[in-house]
Amino acid sequence: MRKALRWLLALVVLIGTVSAAGVSTAGAVTTAEPSTDIKEQILAIPGMSLIEEKPYAGYRYFVLNYTQPVDHRHPSKGTFQQRLTLLHKDTSRPTVFFTSGYNVSTTPSRSEPTRIVDGNQVSLEYRYFTPSRPQPADWTKLDIWQAASDQHRIFQALKPLYSKKWLTTGGSKGGMTATYFERYYPRDMDGVVAYVAPNDVVNNEDSAYDRFFQQVGTKECRDKLQAVQREALVRRVPLEKKYAEYAAANGYTFTTVGTLDKAYEAVVLDYVWGFWQYSLVADCAEIPADAPHATDQAIWDSIDTISGFSFYTDQGLSPYTPYYYQAGTQLGSPDIRQPWLGKLSRYGYQPPRNFVPRSIPMRFEKGVMRDVDSWVKRNAHQMLFVYGQNDPWGAERFSVGRHADDSYVFTAPGLNHGANVAGLAADQKALATARILDWAGVAPAAVQADPARAKPLASYDAKLDAQRVERDPALRP
Repeated sequence: MRKALRWLLALVVLIGTVSAAGVSTAGAVTTAEPSTDIKEQILAIPGMSLIEEKPYAGYRYFVLNYTQPVDHRHPSKGTFQQRLTLLHKDTSRPTVFFTSGYNVSTTPSRSEPTRIVDGNQVSLEYRYFTPSRPQPADWTKLDIWQAASDQHRIFQALKPLYSKKWLTTGGSKGGMTATYFERYYPRDMDGVVAYVAPNDVVNNEDSAYDRFFQQVGTKECRDKLQAVQREALVRRVPLEKKYAEYAAANGYTFTTVGTLDKAYEAVVLDYVWGFWQYSLVADCAEIPADAPHATDQAIWDSIDTISGFSFYTDQGLSPYTPYYYQAGTQLGSPDIRQPWLGKLSRYGYQPPRNFVPRSIPMRFEKGVMRDVDSWVKRNAHQMLFVYGQNDPWGAERFSVGRHADDSYVFTAPGLNHGANVAGLAADQKALATARILDWAGVAPAAVQADPARAKPLASYDAKLDAQRVERDPALRP
């Protein structure tokens, strides 16, 4: 009986082996060899389509669309096309996942971590920024979890091709986005580099910003800025007349914010914040020195250069509806005092609701930012936060707790919203660079032995690496 059973098992194994061989042989006859061209491999991913390929020496650069569910909890309820770009170097190199938190640029560029690790870069357009917006748009599906899930699906789609280590990065709202991605999908990335990422844990508590503006820069610079801002409100009547003429000449309207007066004051109140977000102490030389005796044109020009009179028009606000929607539903927004204005301000810092069309309902969700903040404090693993000393958005920032694993918060002295690793003090710059290289799995032996020897693996490229701080004249990260 045992002999018969052994014979039967052997026969089954033999038949299975022959059958498998037959299938394998048939497959070899009928199935083409997988393509080695990276474009064909990318376009073989279900849901991926090509918009265009742009040449760049040493790379392949693709502008792509990827089909995403509008609601990741209910994928059957509609899809939309999300735009992304891919700067391809080699599948043997690590990959950096970059997002600005806004629109994606379709011009080839490298984020700082991409240059440091000499890697590939995937750049993603944030959902609901056009053209990556579902039609019709269900605004309730614009939240940080849905956006993180967009990144997660794209990572899953590309990881089989780019199998080495992955880092995620971004600046400002992009740094926030990278942090939220790590909070919801902590197993995806091997490291996070978040630049100048605001962290508004309690939306109605903004005293940290007030303290910041009391001490930033020099007293002389602060006094000059405050005087110009005050003078712009003192001269509200003649300057608003100029604003009305400017709006009429350019076809600007004020339906969303409500009135020209509200738009004018919003621009003026952004002035001090906007200066410190993008300018250095040395730039104070360009601010009118004697504001009460300056001409109307000098006051107008200074406010317009820093804050931008076009922004709070319908035409200026429209591209940023997704940001203001998120600020008013989850992210929070600053509401600072400006005591030097006395009673000249009629509206104070206006809430995000004023900058989103009334046809879009909004309701603030308390606790979302507190959840992220608590998670980072308790669970940060291979995360680096970089802030600028003179950047107002860094007044409320992320911090890592005592039990954080290989995670850091560094501040670049004298820098603003453009702060980066290169701008850190020498010891922090070396440590940050070494950790990024290690997280990406490409730290040279010399760097592993001595982090002080760490430097970017890729040479500087003036076109790819030119720092692109989006200077949009409005109070937004």
